[in-house]
Amino acid sequence: MADSGPSDAATPVVSAFYDRFPFPGDPLQDGPPPGYNWRWCHRSVLAAVHGGIPAGSEAPRILDAGCGTGVSTDYLCHLNPGAQVFGIDISDGALAVARERLQRSGAEAQVASLRQEQRSLLDLSGEGPFDYINSVGVLHHLDQPEAGLRSLAALLAPDGLLHLFLYADAGRWEIHRTQAALELLKAGTGAEGLRLGRQLLETLPEGNRLARHHRERWAVDCAADANFADMYLHPQETSYSLDRLFAFIETAGLQFAGFSNPEVWDPARLLQGELLERARSLPQRQQWALVEQLDPDISHFEFFLSAAPLNRMPWTHDALRAATALRQPCLWGDPDPILGRNLEPIQLSEAGLRLLRAVSEQPETPLGQLGDPAVIRDLIDRQLLLPRI
Repeated sequence: MADSGPSDAATPVVSAFYDRFPFPGDPLQDGPPPGYNWRWCHRSVLAAVHGGIPAGSEAPRILDAGCGTGVSTDYLCHLNPGAQVFGIDISDGALAVARERLQRSGAEAQVASLRQEQRSLLDLSGEGPFDYINSVGVLHHLDQPEAGLRSLAALLAPDGLLHLFLYADAGRWEIHRTQAALELLKAGTGAEGLRLGRQLLETLPEGNRLARHHRERWAVDCAADANFADMYLHPQETSYSLDRLFAFIETAGLQFAGFSNPEVWDPARLLQGELLERARSLPQRQQWALVEQLDPDISHFEFFLSAAPLNRMPWTHDALRAATALRQPCLWGDPDPILGRNLEPIQLSEAGLRLLRAVSEQPETPLGQLGDPAVIRDLIDRQLLLPRI
């Protein structure tokens, strides 16, 4: 049933846009979704934010706010067995694809409950509270993103976490100019705009910065028409600088709990020697500001928020030895992982492999009885083992 409650001013035009171009345009398939994304695995997220998995975090209540064609909801179901999952979107066309996707993947059999409804994230009174809210690529398409963030904040459990993905100014410079050019050409946001947009990027001179940027950075991602339209034809879009992002977060009284792609914000990715030493001496926010200035290809922010300030578990030697742990659910290769949580190749010592196997086989045995303290610390630091708090 279509939502009849409060909605954002942009909702009608955005809903119609996604009815024309259900997004994301990932193909449907039978069986579970390919691979994994640790940001959609609640246990992995808890360990990343808290330094371990708090007690009482089993069977989380999860909201996928703006689920589109169900790619994220599918992963949320398969990566969180036993959870209660609720996916919402304003587009009936996108939801139709989402329902088929999850039916074909067997997602409902993985969770305690699954709902998919056409709802606005501004009209969810009576729902929640949720332990985890995923809202990827949604708030920046509202006319009033601040109202959307406040609405999601009100749905968070006291110890819940919110995962957001928002556009960044610098890495979308070429995209914004292409969007503006198509608007000047009156291309529109339908099939005609899609045809003209593709024609524009194919016929601009070979060395043109906009065309080159598209070919080198986005052409593969935009192979599907829905993805191309979402990038270049969207009728409502906001992007942020790092400063405006933190100001945005403050409007809802939420706490920044860390980037979900922290490796991007590490100055060591870009600097070395004296320059890196100088960067490391800066406060954390200034280190991130430096990275923002040095890497104009950062096209989005992805991060976690919480209702209250969080303190990471200070794992002492004795505390680690007494703790039990979970093998990181998002590893590729069984029983011996060959890819880490970001699908990166990993190498483990024989002692590390033995410890991972032992934890899988004896999940209730204290770590101190299963392996060497140095090996335990290494696997936890690399997020290959997730200790229970």
